[in-house]
Amino acid sequence: MNSDLLKTEVKYSIYLPDGYDYSERHYPVVYLLNGYTGDETSWIESGGMQQIVDREIEQGNIQKMVIVMPDGDDRLYMNRTDGTYPYEDMFMKELLPYIQNNYRVRKTKRYTGISGLSMGGAGALRLAFKYDQHFGACAAYSSAIFTEESVTSSDQESMDGYISKAMPDMVGTKGEKRLNKSYREYDVLQWVKNKDPELLKKVKIYFDCGDDDFLTLGNAQLHKELVLRQIPHEYRVRDGAHTWPFWRESLPVGLKFISDSFWK
Repeated sequence: MNSDLLKTEVKYSIYLPDGYDYSERHYPVVYLLNGYTGDETSWIESGGMQQIVDREIEQGNIQKMVIVMPDGDDRLYMNRTDGTYPYEDMFMKELLPYIQNNYRVRKTKRYTGISGLSMGGAGALRLAFKYDQHFGACAAYSSAIFTEESVTSSDQESMDGYISKAMPDMVGTKGEKRLNKSYREYDVLQWVKNKDPELLKKVKIYFDCGDDDFLTLGNAQLHKELVLRQIPHEYRVRDGAHTWPFWRESLPVGLKFISDSFWK
């Protein structure tokens, strides 16, 4: 897809369910986001999503759906804070309409889901919370959600590498200075704390994390904040780490959660 906003081509992979080419049916759609250093092929090549989704549909666990996997390009699914690369605007204003206009997908919020792992899990949650009028359900796995303590104490090289393409103004910052306006825009926890709880309730939320994952504390904090604000959600901790074996087990669970939401 050529993006006028980004002035470049945005790559994506798309899963079309069996029978798509021979029907006139319009299908629910899920946007499935990759993690840091991944791209539009990650869920297919490393996650085995095609085999997983085919199996889950065949067994009747999930509805037939279209699944769109855009290249996250390490942009954290947000607009670059210096205004030079509005990835989030592209996602909402160009990619969604492009998919709706070029594939037979249902356009209403009820039949639009969003999902992802790690960077993509945080991106999915943030976009679902921010654009509750567009997404009916969200399923996130091992989401890149950080406690303030982990942000302020993180290794400089690791932090700068993760945020450099989205938040250049954070590069080189240390300690409390990392908790600036740009980071608050990224932080899923801030969205939960600051947005009207009644609007947060408009999106069905599922998220999980492995008990050996370095992001366990951040995800547990999200669960705590949602409970404090009485936001319905499903949160699961399973045996596992920040690895593809964990996410391959998460995907059918998350897609079933989203699929069930289409009909509730």
